[in-house]
Amino acid sequence: MKFGKRLKQQVQETLPDWRDKFLSYKELKKLVRLISSAPPFSYGSVEYGKAEAEFMRLLNSEIDKFNTFFMEQEEDFIIRHEELKQRIQKVIDTWGPSGSQPSEAEYKEQMRKIRKNIINFHGEMVLLENYSNINYTGLAKILKKYDKRTGGLLRLPFIQKVLEQPFFITDLVSKLVKQCEYMIETVFPVEEEERVKEGREAITVAGEGIFRNTIAALMTMQEIRRGSSTCSHFSLPPLNLPDSDLIQSLQLNSPISIVL
Repeated sequence: MKFGKRLKQQVQETLPDWRDKFLSYKELKKLVRLISSAPPFSYGSVEYGKAEAEFMRLLNSEIDKFNTFFMEQEEDFIIRHEELKQRIQKVIDTWGPSGSQPSEAEYKEQMRKIRKNIINFHGEMVLLENYSNINYTGLAKILKKYDKRTGGLLRLPFIQKVLEQPFFITDLVSKLVKQCEYMIETVFPVEEEERVKEGREAITVAGEGIFRNTIAALMTMQEIRRGSSTCSHFSLPPLNLPDSDLIQSLQLNSPISIVL
């Protein structure tokens, strides 16, 4: 699948509020075509200069957009992660065996609700990692087109700049993802039958379910990071999904096969 179609599909499969935050790949592609179609003698002309300036303006504007959105989401995730930990402790202190109001039924019910919240939260963070991956890949591809069609050498210096941008550095989000997976597997252990039931319920949710979007994001990340003959030092490394119960649950209950 060509990248433009893959990006369009990914935008459709992400959260509604995120859809205008992705790379304006189509517009950048049009500008590259406009620049490269100019006759040789027009290089340096007013029209050519305007097209070049607009291309660079849009590239830099996209970087600012990615950074602003990514950092807002990252900050929100930090806050929500702390709130989830506090909720867990409150349930333990209130309805747990040594709590102020011990109740096995209430304890299980409240923990079940928190577990579902954590799974959704985990899904959103996977979507943000995918957001970083796919926008980086789009930038690398559009810069490759620019260099190939214009004979320019913009790709290397611009990508070096991208590698230092907040939206590309996903270490904190990846750490929170792993912590969520650890919480799911240690604080909220469930029987396999219950896990399968939860997955099936998530799949049947109409509209923009986080579960479905997370599966689509994992598949996209694997595809764009898969090794191929066209790989270079600009390519992202292959994605190795963790062998966690949560990821296995996503695989087990997905209507689409996720190949590891």
